[in-house]
Amino acid sequence: MGRINRANLKKTIYYLKRNGIKNTWYAVLERLDERKQPPYIWNPPPESRLAEQRAGWQRARQTRDAASLTFSILVPVYRTKPEYLRELLDSLRAQTYPWWEVILADATEDDSVEQMLRGSSGPGEVEFVGSGQGGLAAQDFSPTLPGGRIRYIHLEKNAGIAENTNQALPYAAGDYIGLLDHDDILTPDALHEMAAAIGQERERGLEPAFLYSDEDKCNGDRTEYFEPNFKEDFNLDLLLSNNYICHFLVMKRELMQELGFRPEYDGAQDFDLVLRAAARLKGREQDISHIPKVLYHWRCHPGSTAENPQSKRHAYEAGRRAVQDFADGQGWRVRAVDTAHVGFYSLRYEGDIFESRTDIGAVGGRVVGRGRVADRRVASRDGAAAGRPGYNLPRGRGKIVGGRMSRDGQVLYEGLPVHYSGYLHRAVLSQDAEAVDLRNIRVRPECRELFRQITGIDYRTMPGTDRFDVSQLPEGSDICALSLKLCEALRKEGYRILYLPVQDFDAIPAECGRTRERTP
Repeated sequence: MGRINRANLKKTIYYLKRNGIKNTWYAVLERLDERKQPPYIWNPPPESRLAEQRAGWQRARQTRDAASLTFSILVPVYRTKPEYLRELLDSLRAQTYPWWEVILADATEDDSVEQMLRGSSGPGEVEFVGSGQGGLAAQDFSPTLPGGRIRYIHLEKNAGIAENTNQALPYAAGDYIGLLDHDDILTPDALHEMAAAIGQERERGLEPAFLYSDEDKCNGDRTEYFEPNFKEDFNLDLLLSNNYICHFLVMKRELMQELGFRPEYDGAQDFDLVLRAAARLKGREQDISHIPKVLYHWRCHPGSTAENPQSKRHAYEAGRRAVQDFADGQGWRVRAVDTAHVGFYSLRYEGDIFESRTDIGAVGGRVVGRGRVADRRVASRDGAAAGRPGYNLPRGRGKIVGGRMSRDGQVLYEGLPVHYSGYLHRAVLSQDAEAVDLRNIRVRPECRELFRQITGIDYRTMPGTDRFDVSQLPEGSDICALSLKLCEALRKEGYRILYLPVQDFDAIPAECGRTRERTP
């Protein structure tokens, strides 16, 4: 983050045109602040660990302990630079997990890609299976067979990335299908980590519907790695704000083949696929797994979306339409709109949010400091009953001091200036939360009796709003402890807790409300 180069200058100019001088000023300040952070360094897995992984799967093959688990990797190819495709294939050949196939669906008008493969591959290494409109269908491959295989299909025409990928789908024979862009790279342990995670879930009696990992970006010659995307576990409302899942994604073959890719969402076809899969799995989110490791390198080069977002503006417009389609399918009265940041979205609800979102029990927003804490009263996380150490909230003017909290009471985005958007803009995006702060909360009407049971008082609102009036709490109340207890009770009842940082529930001063005084 915060790298100064031609691409980032382009992004800044584009941001200025869309959002004006004031917002651009704060965005530049934030990028400059990010440059003060230690640089990101991607460290490849040590060879000793990779050797252990290979040996482990070899033993599993010999003892027949390996579950029947195979991967098909789909790669839509179009005028791909030979060096990029070679590096992609080399990254697959280097996988420590041996049971995979890659299907190259080539829509290039000439035979240049095919000739490159014929000239640079060993005898029988690549299976040329003919046109995508005919030829061979999927062929089973056994997990007892060594190594991976490369299958090449030359498509009759370039019908767009969604339809090109659809033509490759019937050829996939693996238990899971992974998606890989034609100029990107997998880490050598990518499939190992996926297989290990699936095995762990199976031991728990679960069968993941899809899995995703963290990712980063690299320059064209892979001498620099930057902008890591360290992701959250599955978070529906965050997904509706941005395709944070992205790469590396693998999905059950049957599910992906059933859903397919919709050409009308070209450019955001992966996002649309994930949203439709999430809709299918609503209520079964335990079947979605996140692997918190960087397993995918997204290559940046001139013309790529990673390098120049404006170059694929249509992709972000398609992404917004995919979000709208998801919301319409849920029956929500809502409009998906662009935010100040390209490729990030917001849902604008018509009427009361609780009318559309029957799954939401409470909505919370930011709590913003005003440079002091009135009467030395602060929201406390210490609480004698909780047995946690005390702390002081940040007292900087215009900084976040409350809002979304983790289950142990840590405030996400704490200390972030209110005009900043945070890491990957997450601080300004709608997102599901483990808990939100009582100082800026709305509780679903049907849940207000539960609120009374937790807090000991009736739910009373601030004048002119439906927001809880925190000043009604008795002197000495531990706001953090009550916030956590209420939100835990709501989640146990099956409700989501929604954090909306920049909409109607914003900027409640830290001074408001009666809160426990902390003894220094």
